Amino acid sequence: MDNKASQLELIKLSKCYGKVTAVDAINLTIPSGSYCCLLGPSGCGKTSTLRMIAGHESASDGDILLGDRNITELPAAERGTAMMFQSYALFPHLSVLDNVAFSLKMKGVDRQARHSRAQALLERVAMGPYASRKPSELSGGQQQRVALARALITEPRVLLLDEPLSALDPFLRIRMRAELKRWQSELGFTFVHVTHSQEEAMALADQVVVMNAGRIEQVATPHQLFNAPATEFVARFMGGHNVLTLGAQRISVRADRMQLTREPLVGSECVRAQVAAVEYQGTYVLVELAHDAISEFSVMVPEREFFAAPWQPGDQVHANWVSTDVHALA
Repeated sequence: MDNKASQLELIKLSKCYGKVTAVDAINLTIPSGSYCCLLGPSGCGKTSTLRMIAGHESASDGDILLGDRNITELPAAERGTAMMFQSYALFPHLSVLDNVAFSLKMKGVDRQARHSRAQALLERVAMGPYASRKPSELSGGQQQRVALARALITEPRVLLLDEPLSALDPFLRIRMRAELKRWQSELGFTFVHVTHSQEEAMALADQVVVMNAGRIEQVATPHQLFNAPATEFVARFMGGHNVLTLGAQRISVRADRMQLTREPLVGSECVRAQVAAVEYQGTYVLVELAHDAISEFSVMVPEREFFAAPWQPGDQVHANWVSTDVHALA
């Protein structure tokens, strides 16, 4: 495949529903062969963006380019994209094999050829032995693999995933994350994955696009995003950051980079606060703090350090940090 054949570019792309602007003139380039996660809270515009790329929603304005083609006005079936829905949308009355082969049937491919291709894809996602079963006879993880095989049979340049892991239990979700990443690496084309889970985006993506109120707040690698959030919204949404105001400057400091003490530490910045709650998280203890001028204030204390000198709700503390751990926000 050409190096840019599955590069996706959105140019001033907008979607309006009546007087409501769901996606507001966004610009984005998703490199060919990358795993991109559109991340943000409900209503931020990420699913509308995905559906416009897929051709399931029309763009109100702007352009969508895939490789060297403008696909903005093309029907979904002619775009070179395939969508894997949150519900998997499998046909309950069809066998697994016929579910996967369905799109080829609609294209007029003969039965033997489409079944041969469908069976090969089922083998690829370790579902070959289940070809004759109905979707209701499969687990959630197995249904997901069938949905993936069905999407892949169209040989798309871009695979679009709409919260594909949200219906799975936590253990299976982690396992399927690893499988998705492996499939994307093996197949070599572009994945665009919508999620509201920061953990999911951090685990999967080469490129994370954080959206808020129809606009893009930041585009970065997971490491860049977590260590250098561009705005207050990104710092708060990603979690693990405290947003503070020092004079006229707004900053963020990671919760795991702060240290709690009874007296201020020499050579550090600090704020005095009160312990509001304590939550044991295994490898660390999350100490939530109350401060009149700081909302959502917390410090992650290593487990061993906490139990050597426990904190209790109501305790007066100093939260300390060093200047090299400060990140300025726009």
